[in-house]
Parts: sequence; C-alpha cells; structure tokens
Amino acid sequence: MALCKQVPKHNPKNQHFGDIFAEQADLKVIAFNEYFDTLVDNNIISTVSLNGQFIEKFYRDKIDELNALISADMHLSDAYLSENSSRSQGKKTRYKLGTICVANDYLLTALSRFDENNKAYLEINDYINCLLNFWSEVDRVYAGRTVALPVLGSGITRFKGYENITDQELLELIAWTFKINRIKFTYPSKAKIVVYEKKSDRINLLSLKSLES
Repeated sequence: MALCKQVPKHNPKNQHFGDIFAEQADLKVIAFNEYFDTLVDNNIISTVSLNGQFIEKFYRDKIDELNALISADMHLSDAYLSENSSRSQGKKTRYKLGTICVANDYLLTALSRFDENNKAYLEINDYINCLLNFWSEVDRVYAGRTVALPVLGSGITRFKGYENITDQELLELIAWTFKINRIKFTYPSKAKIVVYEKKSDRINLLSLKSLES
C-alpha cells in the first residue's frame, strides 16, 4: 500500500498534490452512503463533498444514467439489507457498508449510515467492518489495476462511541484492515491513499510504516 500525502510544490522529492480526480490510478474510490443516493442538494449530498463533486463532475445532467448504472449492478442484490419506506427524500434501499458499485473507472462505495435527518454517522465497529468488507470488494474487482482512495470517513463528524477520532487514526485503520485482509496487489498495481491538501499536516506518514504491506 502506498500513501500519497499532499506536500508543498517546492518539496525536493517533487511529489504531487493529492487530488482523487487527478490521481494517476486505474480505479478511484468515491464514498457514497448506504443508499447510494445521488441527490446533490446540500441536504442528502453536499456539493463540497467528494461524493457531490463526483456527481457534479461526471453526471451533472445525467443523474438518470448514474441511477440506472447503480440499479443494473447485479452484485448489489447480494449486498441488499432492507427497504426504508419512511424516507421522504432519497432512495429507500439500504446496502451493506463497504459494498462497491463499479462506475467506469470509479468504485462507488457504501460508507456511511444515514439517520432520519439524513445526517451521516458511523459507529466505530461499523467503520472497521465496512473497511474489511471494502477491501474484500476491492479484491473482487481490481483485477491487477491500481486503486486510489481518499481517507475514507474523513468529514464524518459523528462516529458514535468515538467522537474525537482523527484523520491519522482513520488512516491507520484503513492501512491495518488492508493488511489483515491479506490482499496482495501484484506489481505494478497498488493501493494508494490520497490525503486532501488541507489535511496533509494532520498525517504522520512515518508512524504508518509498520502497517504498510
């Protein structure tokens, strides 16, 4: 697993800024909620989130196409959990956290739960189980290709039972679950974690060396 941290442009190693959309990778991960909602209205999905940016960038006038792609993914039927008929906005079908829906060269991933007010939340056990399932899903679909992902869970302020979790801790959990899943990316493919520029100063890469595979 490679860790891509955004650094100043004058960095002597000439590393590039981490932008998941510009990242050189065959597959790029975008976190969705457990419903695979696609409504960007700053209520269901925020325009400033990676989720919202992805939809606005590639499906701004093609939401029906994205919804059809998600609906046609046969693998999602295996990850079906339940119907939430009480939802007044958004989709009603819930899927298992960590489930991946392939959309061209993007891996749409069910990451967060939504409460009755459409606010994302996770319990820490949910997050760990989500990551374990996510890596199994990646192993199912990556087919020797390089995968880039953001710090999954960053921006979800409500981790029930662990409200003060840091980006560093999230990154360590991502690396740890990758390691224990024993996924072996065959060279030259690899998994790369892209750290958002404004959060790069919160990450200590040296402390993660022991978790790299």
